[in-house]
Amino acid sequence: MAAELTAPELIAKHRPTLDQALEAIRTRAYWSPHPEHPKAYGEHGSLDAAAGKAAFDALLGTRLDLGQAGTDDWVGGEISPYGIELGVSYPHADLDVLLPAMKAGQPAWRDAGAEVRAVVCLEILKRISDRTHEFAHAVMHTSGQAFLMAFQAGGPHAQDRGLEAVAYAYAEQVRTPESAEWSKPQGKRDPLVLTKNFTPAPRGIGLVIGCNTFPTWNGYPGLFASLATGNAVLVKPHPRAVLPLALTVRIAREVLTEAGFAADLVALAAERPGEGIAKALATRPEIRIIDYTGSTSFGDWLEANARQAQVYTEKAGVNTVIVHSTDDYKGMLSNLAFSLSLYSGQMCTTPQNLLIPREGILTDQGPKTFDEVTADLARAVDGLLGDDARANALLGAIVNPDVKARLEAAAGLGEVALASREISNPEFPGAVVRTPVIVKLDGAKPDAEAAYMSECFGPVSFAVALDSVTDAVELLRRTVREKGAMTVGAYTTDSEVERAIEEVCLEEAAQLSFNLTGGVFVNQTAAFSDFHGSGGNPAANAALCDGAFVANRFRVVEVRHQG
Repeated sequence: MAAELTAPELIAKHRPTLDQALEAIRTRAYWSPHPEHPKAYGEHGSLDAAAGKAAFDALLGTRLDLGQAGTDDWVGGEISPYGIELGVSYPHADLDVLLPAMKAGQPAWRDAGAEVRAVVCLEILKRISDRTHEFAHAVMHTSGQAFLMAFQAGGPHAQDRGLEAVAYAYAEQVRTPESAEWSKPQGKRDPLVLTKNFTPAPRGIGLVIGCNTFPTWNGYPGLFASLATGNAVLVKPHPRAVLPLALTVRIAREVLTEAGFAADLVALAAERPGEGIAKALATRPEIRIIDYTGSTSFGDWLEANARQAQVYTEKAGVNTVIVHSTDDYKGMLSNLAFSLSLYSGQMCTTPQNLLIPREGILTDQGPKTFDEVTADLARAVDGLLGDDARANALLGAIVNPDVKARLEAAAGLGEVALASREISNPEFPGAVVRTPVIVKLDGAKPDAEAAYMSECFGPVSFAVALDSVTDAVELLRRTVREKGAMTVGAYTTDSEVERAIEEVCLEEAAQLSFNLTGGVFVNQTAAFSDFHGSGGNPAANAALCDGAFVANRFRVVEVRHQG
């Protein structure tokens, strides 16, 4: 069957966007082709709010048939953190059938070239963007994010990260020319002449192991980086967050087919309850690339055992903020309160440890003791979340029982500066919604170390009293070196303190933000400009997104011809 989407048509349609993305990663300026506001959708083929909700509702209780090779069963079982059963079933794969089918599609995909692969990926992203409202509900009801966050982080921000990966992939592939005429003079003799062809050759099948909290935002970079560099991609979603990635796979398969490529270049690996297929998949010889977001223990296992594959991990860390001094005390408290509350702290970038000198800090409102800072921060969080409707819109729902258990246990680790409280959600009575807890710890006491030197994922933060800012800087260094950090924040008006903190982050490879008091928060990053993680500390061995994230997904193979 002839391709419905020809290469020239796709290039004409998407090359301008690709060029803008390439310029954005070069300049690091703000840019996005994906609107953040829900009202921006509804024209030019995109679904508006009502149509997106209807499309999501129509999925509930259905079988999502992807038509992929090797389907031997149907599996499902997702229950929304908001308390509703999704009832969607997905194909279960016989890997001995599916993986060979995926591999069979790679030669034609490889031969299409970097530009064609890039614009096919952009067509996939465009169709996903058109259905952002539908995806928002899918992300909301698998991750527990509140709707607006699910819309933005699960929609345009995730799509930006996917496009960013395509841009980096394209740039790395075209760094080497497709061909070269090589002539070496030989004095009086005829020169040595060779024609050399250079082809980016894919490593093999890429495996994306999805996470529960940000299935699209964390899944799209690896998916599109591998696909754009010529690899087939098998998507293994988290069992509680299958739907957003299953919809992604379905759209990708449709576009690949219309463009004349094998649909099985992208496939889904859903699993039966308790089946736990990730380890078996990760060590199969066909799997040559792995992208993983999740716990440190399994990330470490992948790095140690999936030796046949190039492994990219985003694991866990202990994110730290040093509070030394500020010229905008109210703005600092407001910014920190929002950062601690957003999505119930269920972000890999949420601050956990707040390191504060025991004698207190200097502010534009005068000196503040350690106890005053923690009490004022508690009041700021209470004020932010005092209205239940606003609180629900910021907190979302607790994603799983483990987070709830950690939250409840945290109150017994020290003096509670801010107690967590339960909030009801009238629209979704089954949702588990809790405000953050802030616990005060004495950094000089050995028994406190077990708490602040371990990740406590969820709405839990520790205000740690230390003897001096020098001690805080050294604890920051130790924390990043031993446990890793996705983000570091600092508040100081002292240039020497600022330089000391910056030096630690440069030496230990941690992304750092100073004196955030407005509408930018330490736990948010912008595609095309900010790097998410560094790949240089134990929290992650890769950054989203840089050249290193894409360059080893392919190898340049050279073919030489005489004369």
